[in-house]
Amino acid sequence: MDLTEDVVMTHLPTDVRAALRFFAFFLGNGTLDVDLLDGIDYRSDLLTYGSDLEMIFAIFTNVLEVNDQGETLNAGDAQYRAAQWIRRRYDPEYQVEPPFEDWETELHGP
Repeated sequence: MDLTEDVVMTHLPTDVRAALRFFAFFLGNGTLDVDLLDGIDYRSDLLTYGSDLEMIFAIFTNVLEVNDQGETLNAGDAQYRAAQWIRRRYDPEYQVEPPFEDWETELHGP
């Protein structure tokens, strides 16, 4: 694709939709980064405290990188950063490395 062309996007690219679907699947069934979140049952709080779910998706989508062809470049990294936020939420002793930057936890929208 020529970067000088105007591109009108009417839908998220298929690869991005797949990354979001898998992220939601892993998050919902408790298998999001099983090594990092071993023994932490975060799922019961996801619907009770909507702001946790909001932040988890914000981190995933803020970190997710997409190339010019709409292919995701780092879905695993984006999942891991979201899992780190969950781990820190349930384990105050856990140190996120590297620490979250402001852009990673920024909430977008109206």
